[in-house]
Amino acid sequence: MTEPVGGEQAPDLVVVGGGVIGLAAAWLSARAGLAVTVVDPCPGLGASWVAAGMLAPVSEATFGEDRLTALLVAAAARWAGFAAELEAASGCSVGYRRTGTLVVAVDQGDRAVLDQLLAYQHALGLEATRLTASACRTLEPALAPGVCGGVDVPGDHQVDNRRLLAALDAALPAAGVTVLRRRVERLVLDRSGSAAGVVLDDGAQLSAPQVVLAVGCEAARLEGVPEGVLPSVRPVKGHILRLAGDPDHPLVQRTVRGLVRGRPCYLVPRADGSLVVGATAEERGFDRRVQAGAVHALLDDARTLVPGIDDLELVECSAGLRPGSPDNGPFVGWTAVPGLAVAAGHHRNGILLAPLTADAVASLVTGGAPPDALAGFGAARPVGVPT
Repeated sequence: MTEPVGGEQAPDLVVVGGGVIGLAAAWLSARAGLAVTVVDPCPGLGASWVAAGMLAPVSEATFGEDRLTALLVAAAARWAGFAAELEAASGCSVGYRRTGTLVVAVDQGDRAVLDQLLAYQHALGLEATRLTASACRTLEPALAPGVCGGVDVPGDHQVDNRRLLAALDAALPAAGVTVLRRRVERLVLDRSGSAAGVVLDDGAQLSAPQVVLAVGCEAARLEGVPEGVLPSVRPVKGHILRLAGDPDHPLVQRTVRGLVRGRPCYLVPRADGSLVVGATAEERGFDRRVQAGAVHALLDDARTLVPGIDDLELVECSAGLRPGSPDNGPFVGWTAVPGLAVAAGHHRNGILLAPLTADAVASLVTGGAPPDALAGFGAARPVGVPT
């Protein structure tokens, strides 16, 4: 039998991937009593770092995705408790804010789309209120004069994704989690075909009876897994910008999401006065380049919604790869390989779904079942058909 890395006792669980999903799953699994090792060359610096942190089950509701919307609502309900638990364990704030979301339309065509979405949201029993243009500007005076109405969504909140990652990083050691800044090359199977650990980029083997694959858009690429076992996950590129502002005079008080002649755009205010502006959605494979045209388009749409951003300092332009799935729902659960679980495919909702996914992983690896809300999103479900 191969010796564990460093000659230390082998862990009960290896989590491959150090984004918000992997770190949260590792933390809760360790709190459930397992010895956990996370393997990632750059923990916290993938799609989770290039995110806005919106917790927006209502304004993310999309026609035909009733089951996914129900999952997002359940995930949002978990957030207050998770934030409190993590802040107590880490001593770090995660920037959880309940300031609500205002969705606005630039022209009458956009307003018609918002009205259709509002009817769908109401049909699902979601809380959202149609507002006139003047009511929108009463809530957020910095909105452009041309905004022609919108929807108030008080239950869509936010968390500071980078503070969240820092809090998880601080909480892991106290829970006994080991983090290896290495790359996993392939899965190791034992003679029965069950997961038995992973091989690292230096050839060393890290043995473990359970492995969770939480590497975002890379989830379908792990070597050593039999063909057809891993779910279909692809990269969906998104550009995002960060603007510095005055914490004593924030430009907007709540998240502003808008349709600008059919194009979505959002501005998420942080407690320090900064704004996160996003986000594009591009099918460009594993291309992480920051492109001038995308940055220009985001700034143009954002200033159409809130002209005052012209006075803010542009401090960051970045691009990340969301883990998309054929039906936009996540894959969370055991695969056909015994001992190998997947937590991937969260697309635009990785931050929102992290606590609930982590609950599911911690339950699975200790012999339990995932939360009811995730029951239709298993790793081995037929592609595109939640069951």
